[in-house]
Amino acid sequence: MTEQFQSDVPAPNVDLDNRVFWDAASRRELKFGRCCQCHKSYFYPRHFCPLCLSADVEWVSASGRGEIYSYTVMRRAERPFALAYVRLEEGPSMMTNIVECDFDRLSIGQAVEVVFVQSKSEALVPMFRPTER
Repeated sequence: MTEQFQSDVPAPNVDLDNRVFWDAASRRELKFGRCCQCHKSYFYPRHFCPLCLSADVEWVSASGRGEIYSYTVMRRAERPFALAYVRLEEGPSMMTNIVECDFDRLSIGQAVEVVFVQSKSEALVPMFRPTER
């Protein structure tokens, strides 16, 4: 996993629900939630299961590997960027950016791996780049 400086990445909004996620990201670890009641995995970080509403949840380390489920390339922005849903190997999907790639070569089902990009506040933000399986 590598780090890339990208000064236009906004600082994350850290709160009580997602602090564990951002603390892990600062160590270049990707975490997601898993419910101890219904046993479903989920993302966006929160202290309750969005599927069964149980507060009995745990944080799980992700492999950092996944595949593009859906994506779009925003070319009208001052600096074009790719926004995607990535389905992690472990099951949950997360909205993220795809970086370090040729946007014209992206495809649904493409293998990706996590990279940590430095934000304006120097916090590390997980994003993904294409990789070989």
